Parts: sequence; structure tokens; C-alpha cells
Amino acid sequence: MLRAVSILPPDHGRGLPYDSVTLEHTERRLRRKLLRLKGGDEVMVDFPQTLTLEHGSALELEDGRLVGIIAAEELLYEIRARDTAHLVRLAWHIGNRHTSAQLEEARILIKRDHVLKTMLEGLGATISNVSEPFYAEHGAYHSHADSGHALLAR
Repeated sequence: MLRAVSILPPDHGRGLPYDSVTLEHTERRLRRKLLRLKGGDEVMVDFPQTLTLEHGSALELEDGRLVGIIAAEELLYEIRARDTAHLVRLAWHIGNRHTSAQLEEARILIKRDHVLKTMLEGLGATISNVSEPFYAEHGAYHSHADSGHALLAR
């Protein structure tokens, strides 16, 4: 079985991967996991701490080959508001329900949940169904050092 020994950042400059794996937001946050690559190979990831794999980053294998990380498209709600103050209020209500969210200047993205949709529409939000990669904010206790950029010991 193949084994990952390090994670390279998206701009690693080490060449093209021999294969790739497509993962949803929650799947890209891992410590120990067996991944099945697009081509069918399996790779064991077993790192000392939990890390977040970024879209475009790569796993380096024991034999030096690279596996590209692709962020999967996910079924999301795009939340838009009347103005910035309204968007901040909507973000507060989403956070108050401990819901993962991708916060942007003009919109918020969350995983589809009909209960949250009803609540947000009741607060005056405009909700649209979208399908795209999801990059939710990390929690307050997330270490900035675990973004997957650190080269891990072999």
C-alpha cells in the first residue's frame, strides 16, 4: 500500500501529480485515513496531527510521487443579503447554530439544510442553490499551522 509522507502547498513547484483524489470540505480535514485515488490506487495518510488539505496541494508519497488534492463540488446554499449589515446579521445567526460557513464579501455559502434555509429566508436572505467547492472557515481553536503547508517528518 502507498503511504503519504508529507503535504506540499498548492504552489509547491515539484511537478505534476501522477494521480489525484477529490475530497469534500470535511474529507480534506484529516489525520489518519485511507484515500482511494482517481486511478484506483489506495494511499494511507497517517500524520501526527490533524491537517487541512488545500485545493491544489499535493501529498508526497514514500516513493517521491505526488498525489494532487482536488476540492469536490458540493451542494450548497448561496446566501445574499440586502447590504453588508444584513449579511453580518445573517452570518451571526448561522454561527449561532454552529454551522460551517464560507464567508465572502458579498455572500455566505453553507451546506444545504432546509431548516437553516427557512430561518434565513425568514430573516430576509436571498437563497440560491449552487454546486461548487466549499472552503468553510476554520473554528477559533483551529491552529493556523495545520493548513497542510508544513513538511511532515518522513
